[in-house]
Amino acid sequence: MRRLLPHPMLSFAIALLWVLLANDFSLNTLVLAAILALVIPAITAAWWPDRPRIRNVPAFVAYLLLVLWDIVVANIEVAMIVLFKPDREIKSAWITVPIDLKHPEAVALLAGTITMTPGTVTADMSPDGHALLVHSLHAPDPDAVRDQIKSRYEARLKRIFE
Repeated sequence: MRRLLPHPMLSFAIALLWVLLANDFSLNTLVLAAILALVIPAITAAWWPDRPRIRNVPAFVAYLLLVLWDIVVANIEVAMIVLFKPDREIKSAWITVPIDLKHPEAVALLAGTITMTPGTVTADMSPDGHALLVHSLHAPDPDAVRDQIKSRYEARLKRIFE
């Protein structure tokens, strides 16, 4: 079974994404989704020697819902800043966020989460992999932004992956 589905979650995600992109729930679409879901993970399995282990699936689902909520809220906040805040009052900042995550997949998910949330973007990672450089559109208190990233996202990712 492991040879047929080396990464079951990836296979599921590929099939679901294909059906959503095709915007068609026909037999042809499902067959092609199944083929892609089997072939792509099998071809790329050599580059994934250690599969990421999600230790807490309910926490992962809760994390996804939290991120979706934060994206909606941040969109509204960024729109308010752009539309109504004078340029001289916008306090952009570069923030170094130290990270304690051990798994590269968790670090990548944290960096992606920061980037997907409007108003912030992950710009760089330290050479030792223990800090992210984040730009925030409006951060009157950069330490509060750093602390929020660590408590809201990194702590949850630790529970999910470690």
